[in-house]
Order: sequence, then structure tokens, then C-alpha cells
Amino acid sequence: MQIDIDGIPLDDPKTFALYQRAETNGTFQFESAGMQKYLRELKPDQFADLIAMNALYRPGPLEYIPTFIKRKHGLEKIVYDLPEMEELLRETYGVTVYQEQVMLLSQKLAGFTKGDADVLRKAMGKKDRATLDKMKGKFLEGTAQRGFDAKVCEKVWTDWEAFAQYAFNKSHSTCYAFVAYQTAWLKANYPSEYMASVLTHSQGSIDKITFFMEECRRMGISVLGPDVNESQLQFSVNKQGQIRFGLGAVKGVGEAAVEALVADRQANGPYKDIYDLMRRVNLRAANRKALESLAYAGAFDGFPKSHRAHFFHSPGEGKPTFLETLVRYGQQSQDGADSAQVNMFGELDDAAAIPEPTLPAIDPWSALEQLHYEKEVIGFYLSGHPLDDHRLEIKHLCNTTLPELKELDKLNGRDLAFAGIVTKAEHRIAKSGKPFGSFSLEDHHGTHEFMLFSEDYMRFKLYLQQGALLFVKGRASARTWGRDEGQMEFKISNIDLLSDARDKYFSKLNLLLDADQLDEPSIQELGRLLTATPGKCKVNLILNSTTTNTKLETSSKHLQVALTEELVRGLDGLPEVKWSLN
Repeated sequence: MQIDIDGIPLDDPKTFALYQRAETNGTFQFESAGMQKYLRELKPDQFADLIAMNALYRPGPLEYIPTFIKRKHGLEKIVYDLPEMEELLRETYGVTVYQEQVMLLSQKLAGFTKGDADVLRKAMGKKDRATLDKMKGKFLEGTAQRGFDAKVCEKVWTDWEAFAQYAFNKSHSTCYAFVAYQTAWLKANYPSEYMASVLTHSQGSIDKITFFMEECRRMGISVLGPDVNESQLQFSVNKQGQIRFGLGAVKGVGEAAVEALVADRQANGPYKDIYDLMRRVNLRAANRKALESLAYAGAFDGFPKSHRAHFFHSPGEGKPTFLETLVRYGQQSQDGADSAQVNMFGELDDAAAIPEPTLPAIDPWSALEQLHYEKEVIGFYLSGHPLDDHRLEIKHLCNTTLPELKELDKLNGRDLAFAGIVTKAEHRIAKSGKPFGSFSLEDHHGTHEFMLFSEDYMRFKLYLQQGALLFVKGRASARTWGRDEGQMEFKISNIDLLSDARDKYFSKLNLLLDADQLDEPSIQELGRLLTATPGKCKVNLILNSTTTNTKLETSSKHLQVALTEELVRGLDGLPEVKWSLN
């Protein structure tokens, strides 16, 4: 389908609904946090609002935005210094926003010629004080001849002089707003296709890709990993409206390899399995290195029977991996097909058929292993996150995220707790001979780097291992001595392995039961859940009835549970039960 992007309607309800919700991430001009705040307040419903906001959202005119918003919604009276000004200021609710408004008003109020008005515009743009002073006399003389009140006209000119500090050209603002509107229209009407394009143009910046993938999730658009039977070179959209990761975004996979895979797929249909792919694809273009990267990234996950661990299994030291065996099989199959002889019955000689290598009898990688290799070739965790299995600890024990540590002054004096995976760890020796260390943590939101010296390093150095999942506690405060006195720092007080945090910090499961809603099936299901996972966590029952205005609380002396994912999911599935931990 071809879209005439210059002919789209400027009154599209979906587009203005997007602006009113300020869902402008990935669009032009209107995606900053400050602009989004004003869009939610303004609730623009016409293109003129966007032109004005584009002109006002700059240092200087920013202070007029609240007035502009209040006047649009009738919360502040629209006033004009002179009735004659209404015609030209009506579209901006009495607020002077554009140079063109001043030019036209100078002609209407003071009889300026078009040449005079243009001189005034240029003087405003260049902040030419001498020319502005000269034009002032001409303006006041012209307004006096037309019978306008001198004091009011003096005020109008004073306002214009202040306006000259930030005057913006409406024609420029309109062009910017139109391009911005086009991007918002595409996002509102073709969300998957638009975000696929945004992701493609973000390649090379891991931060941008992860940011826009999160935006896709917020929009309800799935971003799937690479797949040799569906992916294109760049990010693309499948028939279900999901975004598929581009094969070209996988490290180690060149454009030639992608072209070879996609061209054969388009010509001869989807690859049936890994053997079919090896028999068909040009192995000079899609070489072993490219195929390894695709396997690490999960591009072969859609094939039956095989999994990622298969491709890297070797039967012994110095022996080829299964992927290397597959490549050799593919080369032999292609060579055999090229040289196969046709027998007297017109059939291919069976000798040309080469047996398929047998899949190794091994277990799949753990989720952590899979994610580790995935990050190596993609740059970030795509199919999940190492912390996904610890959402319970993160929800109930953590009170901050790693990116928030970049602004410690906002956290001054607070005890902080957070979780993350160690992505980098270094053990070093200072010039003084004392050991110290550094490590980087990553959570679902971002990363942060920490330094450990002296006693802190000796106490926590065992945790500085890449891939370790940690729960960290500490305090943000200002330094009280030394050269950096007064500077904010985060002091780590304790580190635990995240796998130990559940048993260490949770001692009681509190269950608030709605007695008015409980029925026999719910009671039986709750009993099954609590007895199916024995452990060390005590259970505290609170039975509450709003009908009889009674509350009964009791601690079970004999019942103790393990806080398994099965138990948590089961409790979440019982609407009559609310639960908490301490």
C-alpha cells in the first residue's frame, strides 16, 4: 500500500487522540518529557495548536504556555489590548506567538507598509535594538493618527519588545509541526510499521533500541526475536502485526548472509528445519560465523526438535561442534546435488543423498545461559531478562532502580535497595598496593557502576563475578570529609545473592481473606496451594467481613510455606485473597 504522506488529513481523530495522551515517543519535535506534560494539559484538537506549541516550547516563550492552555479551555479570560487585535490573535487565544502576527498588526494598527513590517521582523529576529527604537516612534505616531489610546499602544510595543527576544516565524513552525504531525499520524494509524522503522533507524544505539522496544510493549506491540523464516534485513512487521527483529541487527551476520537467507526463502518457501536450510542456503555468503551468531540469537528457535545448545555441542575436545558438522553436511549436499548423475530411468542417483547428522542427546541451555549468549550477539536481553525469575524480590524488597542512582541528590538520606545482574567486574591494585574493585549492575531499567575500596572491597569482593545476580542495600548521603566533602555518594551496606534474598528477608506471608466472598472451591484451592509448597515462611491469616464488621487474625503454628512462583501465581488467581510479605 502506498501512502501519500503529504496528503494526509490534518484533522485525524486518532492522531489528535495520540497527542492528547502525549504518547509521542518516537515522533518528531514533541517527544520530550516537558512537551508531553504540556500536551496532556493542552489536549490539542486542531493543527493550529501544534504549530503554536512548537513555537512556544523554547526558552522564553515557555512561560506563556500555561496561559495559552488556560485560555484554550476557558479557565482564563481571553483579553486583547485593542479590539482590533482579536482578528489576528484569536487563533492563539490572545497570546502573541509569531513574528507574522506582529507584522500584520503593525500594518493594521500603525499603517506600516509591508516593507516597514519586514524591517520590524528582521530587527526582532536579529534583536537589533537601534532599529527597534527607530521603529517605535513610527509605530506610536501611526497609532496616534488612527486614534488609538497612547498608553495602550505604548504597552503593546513594550510587549513586542519582550517578544522580540524569542520571536518565531510561523511559517517555520508550521513546517516543523507538519513533519511532526506526519510522524504522529503514521504512529497512530500504522503503529507496528512505524515503530519497526523507528527501531531500524535506532540501530547502533542500544539505549535507543531498548527505549523504543519498551514503547512498543506499552503500545501492546510484541517485538519478537530474529527468525530465519520471518525476519528481513531490518526490523519488519509480520502478518499478525508483530515486529520481528532484523537479521542484520545480529552481530557477526553480514548483509550478504541475510540476503542469501532471505532470497532463497522468498524463492523456494520457508525452511522446513535446520537440515533443509543447510542444503539450500549459499554457505559462502552465510558462513559458519554468521550461522553461529544466528543460533546464539535464537534465529533457529522456530525449527522443530533442535534447540540452541545443540549447535554448540562437541562430543569431545578438538572435535567439531554440531553446527560445524551441519555446515559440512550442507556443503557436501550442495556439491552432491551439483554433480549428481541422472540414471537411465531419469532419476537422481541415490548415492547423491547424504544422511542428516543426528541431533546430540543433550539438554537445552538454562534461561540464564540463553540470555547471556543472546546479549553477546544482540547487545541486550531480548527474549527475557535474568531478573525475570526474581520479580517477587524486586517488587517487595527493592525501592529504587539503577538509573535513579544517577541523581543521588534526590535520594539524600534514604536507605536504598535494588537488584541487578553483574555485567562487568574488575579486581585491581592501586599504586599504594591496596586492592580495590569495580562492578557494573544492570536491572530492567538501566545500568550503574560501583567502586569498592578498602574494607568494603574485602567484605564484598566475592560478589564481583560477571553474571552474578545481586541484592544490594545502602544509603545515599553527602561526604563529610576529604577533598570531595559535600559531594553525594552511595555507600553499600550489604550485598546478598538474589537467590538467597527470598529466604533471608521474607519470614511471614500475610493473607487477607474476604469472608463475604469466600466460597468452598476458593477455600479448597487456597488450602491446596498452602500445603503443596512446604517451606520456612510462616503464614498469617486475616479474615475480614464488611457485612458483620468483624476481623479475625491468627497465625498458623504448623503451616509454613516456600514462596514459589506456583504459590504466588495461585494466590494472584484468587480474587477473594489479598497477600503481602514481611
